[in-house]
Amino acid sequence: MNYSERIEGLFQEYERQRNSLAEMQARMSALSATATSPRQEVSVTVGQNGVLTDIQFPSGAHKRLTTADLTRLVLDTYADAKEQVMNQAADVLAPMLPDGLDAHKLVRGQAGADAFLPKEPRMVTSVRELLTRGPE
Repeated sequence: MNYSERIEGLFQEYERQRNSLAEMQARMSALSATATSPRQEVSVTVGQNGVLTDIQFPSGAHKRLTTADLTRLVLDTYADAKEQVMNQAADVLAPMLPDGLDAHKLVRGQAGADAFLPKEPRMVTSVRELLTRGPE
């Protein structure tokens, strides 16, 4: 394969990755999760990034709770829904990430600086070969 064909192949791979990224962004923006408290007092729905999108009280059971207990129950149920949507986001993101990068840590803001800018830059093998050998 000559130099021009290799460069063309790299551009095609770039386009494929760009299209995959656009699809991933669409999937990420559509994420949603709903959690319901164990006794059905409250149901909480969150969207992408854990943003609260709905809260329902499907039964009258919440009326028997103190304000403090209801507050705790809503917050716990919200946390459950947020955890679900974060797991969904990690599952969508994982195939796009380089080997060794933990998608679950990344979506939770727990990935270290090396996850974004490793000590040695990542480089596609074919690009590294081209730089080493030069044009054919």
